[in-house]
Formats: sequence, C-alpha cells, structure tokens
Amino acid sequence: MEVEIDEKELKAAGAEPLTDGRRGLRIHGWEIETLKCSILNSSNLQLFEERLQTSHLPEMVFGESSLVLKHVKSGTKIHFNAFDALVGWKQEALPPVEVPAAAKWKFRSKPSEQVILDYDYTFTTPYHGSETIEVDTGKCGKGEISQKRCNLLWEDCEEKIDVGSLASKEPILFYDEVVLYEDELADNGVSLLTVKVLRVDGVLMRLRDTRMHCVFGVSANPIILREISWREATFEALSAKGHPSDSAAYSDPSIISQRLPIIMHKTQKLEVPDNL
Repeated sequence: MEVEIDEKELKAAGAEPLTDGRRGLRIHGWEIETLKCSILNSSNLQLFEERLQTSHLPEMVFGESSLVLKHVKSGTKIHFNAFDALVGWKQEALPPVEVPAAAKWKFRSKPSEQVILDYDYTFTTPYHGSETIEVDTGKCGKGEISQKRCNLLWEDCEEKIDVGSLASKEPILFYDEVVLYEDELADNGVSLLTVKVLRVDGVLMRLRDTRMHCVFGVSANPIILREISWREATFEALSAKGHPSDSAAYSDPSIISQRLPIIMHKTQKLEVPDNL
C-alpha cells in the first residue's frame, strides 16, 4: 500500500519530497527513503548463498530493496535490508517448526531427493535494523562520502512509544511498505519480512515486531524510542482461549498482536548526536 505525497501538506509540516527520482521525504533534518526492487536473479541469489554459507533461502528475496532513515547532520543512518536480516536468521538458528507435512518437503534445489529439514525454514529473524555512520571525507570540496558500520548507543529504558499520539488525525505525510523477503512455506503458511509477521497454518503464529518513534522539536538532539517484541502461540493454544483456529482470521498483524502472548519485549532509547 502506498499513500501519495501531498506537497501542500508536506510544506505545511516543514517537509519536502526527496529529489533525483528518490521516493521519500526530508523533514526536520531527517531523510526517509524507500527503495523497492525486483526479486534477486539467480546469480545474485547465489552470491547471497555464498556470503551466508547456506543453500536455503526464502522463495522471494528482494535483495536490493531497503528502508533508510538518515539524520543528515550527524550522518547517522538506520536502514533495513534483506541480507542483514538473513544474517540474523542464520545466527539465531531457531529449531525448525514441526508440521505434519515437513517430512514430505524437499529442498527446492534438489527436487528428486527427500530430506529432513534441519534448519529454520520459517526464516524468523531477530533483526531490528542496520546502523551506519556516513562520514564526509571530501574536505577539499570533492564531496566524497564514506560509510562505516557501527553500533549506536541504544540504552534500555522504561519509556513507551505513545501509541495514542499516533492515532491523532494529523495527515500522513508519507507511507510505504517494503517487503524484504517472502516464503509461502510450501503452502503451509507464510513468512513475510516487512519486518512483521510469520504464520505456519494449523501449527504456529509468531510475530517479531520492531517499531521506532521520534518526536520532532522536543529536545536539541533527536531522541528515538525503539520497541522490540516477540509474540508467539500455537493455534491449539489460541483455540483453547476461544480465538479462531482458522488461519484466514490472522491476516492483519494488529489483530495478531492483540491475541499472542509476549515472549520478549523491551524498549530502548537513542539520542542522536548533533554531529560526529
């Protein structure tokens, strides 16, 4: 779903659309940009497999798609991409979800061989974004930009994102959804990284959710709140509580989040430096 940018509303809010054909906007010192590309071709998919040291990847990997949140003055950049998300999946290495059909599944690369799935074929990831600092190295007017990976100083806190303020009737200046990867789990459900929801029909519902919120103009330096949560339950447990056991009733992540028990939840705070 995309919401078209209303330039009058952008101007009234002190924002402007990005230029040079980029999709997004510039507001209060931030650039918000989405890039949506096609599924990786076979050669690029092979590169992913080599770098990740695995022959198991989702059916559809949008390897060049991304969401970028950049604080221009400091060069602080928080971005989301498929490769780093899959690195998280590989490192966490959750045990495979057991479903009756799993023993009959075959590796897609070797359809003639029946094998036992011994990896997390749901591609669940703890990924909550990548962090980069952009440094201007063009001190002689060349305008050269270099990037370096970093770990920003996120601190655990008791503050919560004010969901009520998000429900106010202010205009939506920009909305977009970027899919990083998707897998139909051999018709046994769906795994979709936007980064939002996983469903294995008849067996399991799992939601890994990361939300970021920044209020403009409250302090000298931008402060970002990041809520990270993991919710999960079996369809059997949901049914025992009187919730529907039909997977079709769980297409909306907001409904899923209300019905699943919390496995893990934490809130972190980041004060973005004025400059580096």
